[in-house]
Amino acid sequence: MHETELHDLSDDSDYAASQQQGPGSISRTDSGRRTAAHVPDGAEVVYSKDNVTIHPTQYASERISGRLRLIKQGSSLFLTWIPYKPSPSSNEGAGQSIISDRDRNLYTIRAVPLTDIRSVRRHTPTLGWQYVIIVLSTGLAFPPLYFYSGGVREFLATLKQHFFLVRSADDANVFLVNDFQDPLQRSLSSLELPRAVSVTNSPPASIAASHVPSNENSETTMEDSYGGSSSSQYSGRPRQKIHDPARDLSIQVLEKFSLVTRFARETTTQLFRESHGDSLSSSGRKNQHQYLPNNIHETGPNHSQKVPEESSVAPDPLEFDKLSLVWGKPRQPPLGSEEWATFLDFEGRITDSKAFRKRIFYGGVEHDLRDEVWKFLLGYYAYDSTYAEREYLTSVKKSEYETIKHQWQSISPAQAKRFTKFRERKGLIEKDVVRTDRSESFYDGDDNPNVMLLRDILLTYSFYNFDLGYCQGMSDLLSPILFVMRDESESFWCFVALMERLGPNFNRDQNGMHSQLFALSKLVELLDSPLHNYFKQHDCLNYFFCFRWILIQFKREFEYDKTLRLWEVLWTHYLSEHLHLYVCIAILKRYRHKIMGEEMDFDTLLKFINELSGHIDLDGVLRDAEALCICAGENGEACIPPGTPPSLPIETGSFYPQQYDEEN
Repeated sequence: MHETELHDLSDDSDYAASQQQGPGSISRTDSGRRTAAHVPDGAEVVYSKDNVTIHPTQYASERISGRLRLIKQGSSLFLTWIPYKPSPSSNEGAGQSIISDRDRNLYTIRAVPLTDIRSVRRHTPTLGWQYVIIVLSTGLAFPPLYFYSGGVREFLATLKQHFFLVRSADDANVFLVNDFQDPLQRSLSSLELPRAVSVTNSPPASIAASHVPSNENSETTMEDSYGGSSSSQYSGRPRQKIHDPARDLSIQVLEKFSLVTRFARETTTQLFRESHGDSLSSSGRKNQHQYLPNNIHETGPNHSQKVPEESSVAPDPLEFDKLSLVWGKPRQPPLGSEEWATFLDFEGRITDSKAFRKRIFYGGVEHDLRDEVWKFLLGYYAYDSTYAEREYLTSVKKSEYETIKHQWQSISPAQAKRFTKFRERKGLIEKDVVRTDRSESFYDGDDNPNVMLLRDILLTYSFYNFDLGYCQGMSDLLSPILFVMRDESESFWCFVALMERLGPNFNRDQNGMHSQLFALSKLVELLDSPLHNYFKQHDCLNYFFCFRWILIQFKREFEYDKTLRLWEVLWTHYLSEHLHLYVCIAILKRYRHKIMGEEMDFDTLLKFINELSGHIDLDGVLRDAEALCICAGENGEACIPPGTPPSLPIETGSFYPQQYDEEN
């Protein structure tokens, strides 16, 4: 069984051939019996296949043959299967049991929108006919469709021309169907790693977000017999009630919101009221009665802020004092060796963890110290551990790492042939590591041993956490850790500590991501209601355009050295465990006038967000995020469901339990 590549069908030679032949080779009608099925005016048959058969019972002699078609109406695609109605003069039914008209009508597939289809499972037995099973988003499935005249690959090729057809990581014969207007799929496609080198003359298989077809401005619906109601302009899908783990906690959040007083609400509104003009005159800036966190970058750190003289609501002086401290304090130089020594007692304990984290929050760490300091921030070392305890821990953990690593290294080729999950994970890891940060000198060049270390650590982690295994994006999180630690065992255990917090981001049900995106939506509603309303009007409230930011912690939004500094600031958890959500809001607020002024829809917004990579001012964003976090206060905490990453799961702890002091 050959290794398959995620998000790719080009490994199928027949599919590739059909792509090269062009649409004419797949949008054809096979010769043979025809049905009188009506096709609405303006509809186009993009695929038609005769002699596609359903077996109503287990007996091969009882079968219903018909025509399978894909019909395009506007920007929507529908699947139909209409059984033949044999005439007495034809040979239809020869050698078959007689099938009643009632049974034929029962098994007829009448214009099912492809947006209602979850997956297509392909079966290609060594003996017998090929068939597919179509599974709906409700979990129900149609009976197997047997292709007596071949054409399964042709059918899949046509689907891929019009929809995202994603090969499942668990089963190479299962293809997940996502229409090209699905925002989550497009957000995930922006995570596809670029190839380092092209090993063949074929184009890269990775799907770049910039190549995704844009959303149509409107949906054209088919006649009642071809789908009934119209689809959502936003995603092309009928609105359904889908279970979202994060929303189960929404009632608790709303209950906490109800405790917020009217005064607090009006104060927050006053603090974050936005200016709707594109520019303000100098006199207007002096007289405006607004505090604009989205324009913090326009005010230097040494500029003083003046409390408005006139206001419809008396602002809380304490809040303004905090704000002036935020904008008046410049970022500090990074923590150096001499200052680092002052935080340690004679046995190596950190005497004041809160002051230590605050210092890193405002200045970061010199690079030469990161390999030591990061172990504390990630929870690998306890703040109250001594030199001797840390040395002993390092020795024990190194031995434990070698034991876990030996588990997969000892798998023989004969075992690997019978270990599908291992082969699949190993294949995915090997494909990703050769495309991770290869522009950095640490990972540059052919046969780079650091790339092999990256592979070994990820494979070992897939055995350490076998339930989670490996998912795309993990190599992005490990790469900077290995770059800093320069030690295989310590890099592994620091990565394990990080994944204790970020692991839910990669769960199959994506509960961690849903929880964070839900919290982000509530925080934007609290801190920038005009922007929230804009997203609501443009069907962007799922915030999938921030998916990559959250999944890999802004790894691809900043230069490498700035990413290291951002991560150590986030890991301090000084103001909040969820400062990364305020960083998201700070970035959005910096570009809110452009987003709203140009009336960006989801497609345009996603493209714009991805193109911000490498062009974001980190220091300014951190100042803005700090200000937003302080102003949100307890109201902001109430927006975030308990257990939302990177909070530690409620039922587990870190290597050493350590309590973070509450901020005053």
